Amino acid sequence: MTTRDDALALDSTDPLAPLRDQFALPAQTIYLDGNSLGVPPAAAAQRAQVVIAAEWGEGLIRSWNNAGWFALPRRLGNKLAPLIGAAADEVVVTDTISVNLFKLLSAGLRLQHERAPQRRVIVSERANFPTDLYIAQGLIEQLDRGYTLRLVDDPAELAQAIDDTAALVMLTHVNYRTGYMHDMAALTQMIQQKGALALWDLAHSAGAVPVDLNQANADYAVGCTYKYLNGGPGSPAFAWVARRHQDRCTQPLSGWWGHRAPFEMQPDYQPGHGIGRFLCGTQPIVSMALVECGLDVFLQTDMAALRRKSLALADLFIEQVQTRCAAYGLNLITPLDHAQRGSQVSFEHPQGYALIQALSARGVIGDYREPHVMRFGFTPLYTRFVDVWDAVAALEDVLATEAWRAPAFAARGSVT
Repeated sequence: MTTRDDALALDSTDPLAPLRDQFALPAQTIYLDGNSLGVPPAAAAQRAQVVIAAEWGEGLIRSWNNAGWFALPRRLGNKLAPLIGAAADEVVVTDTISVNLFKLLSAGLRLQHERAPQRRVIVSERANFPTDLYIAQGLIEQLDRGYTLRLVDDPAELAQAIDDTAALVMLTHVNYRTGYMHDMAALTQMIQQKGALALWDLAHSAGAVPVDLNQANADYAVGCTYKYLNGGPGSPAFAWVARRHQDRCTQPLSGWWGHRAPFEMQPDYQPGHGIGRFLCGTQPIVSMALVECGLDVFLQTDMAALRRKSLALADLFIEQVQTRCAAYGLNLITPLDHAQRGSQVSFEHPQGYALIQALSARGVIGDYREPHVMRFGFTPLYTRFVDVWDAVAALEDVLATEAWRAPAFAARGSVT
């Protein structure tokens, strides 16, 4: 590809191009941050109005039954399930990733304690998303039974780290900083052959890359809905538990929504059957209702088609940056190998934060992660090839003119 017209030609023949019209994208904005927060589906505003004005405003408390509010966590879970290779009644949409990790880590450790009490190590990566590590550390402090967290600095170290003391291995499928993607099936098999359980964080995978939890024979998984699934800021996360574990697991947040019969108001907790036992308290219905708007767009395509376009967008971005910005010290830290790459591209630069701010001022939105990492996410539902071309042109100009040196671009906000 040598001209902008070449990018426009690709867009004109893109079978996914019509899906872009189903999102409320700001004019004159190139949005390459769907890996952090997705774009609102065009249907979301109307859906919110219906929930607030009609279901809540008119239906009031009757809507728990009449509008299907009570069933929403499971119904959305079933709609999300095909995107991650799950079966019906294996996924529930609820709480946050952090809360769901606490539940599933606890459930997995308790299951392991019953069958192999000497296994008291959680294995993960030092480069894992910090909340995953923080939750594991907090749970270990609560357990106070000699549990420890063992971190590796390279995926190649996992095999040695998973020994006969390892109870559970907690990995993020696609690394949030680099976009590196693990081989889920191969690693799950290795983890289980060594006697441990496999828990996967799909925050940067669900809706971005093909995932098949059941084919991989994974044990547990969590993920969020506000990135590639376009559920809205802070929208509820999801939890997946393999069916073979569901009725054998207990989770520590034994709230009334996970009770076998919550409206019998019994004083003693009795866990429900199946995935429902991983619910806890009353759900945020307004936010949860918007998740469905994003999921409904996925029903019009499939993950194979999305993956093909994602890789093509990222390949174009990498090739253009490395060609047009070669003189400016950008260091690609995302794998070139498709089998090891998620749906984002990350470059390091000493002035990465200021560069991202300068791009944002021009309507090209990516984001920044320490240390020095500029992240660009490619969401095939609404990202065009011409967006990639124009984004690289803006980056080249910001670098060539040193526009990033403006003092305003060095000022740090609370969120980077």
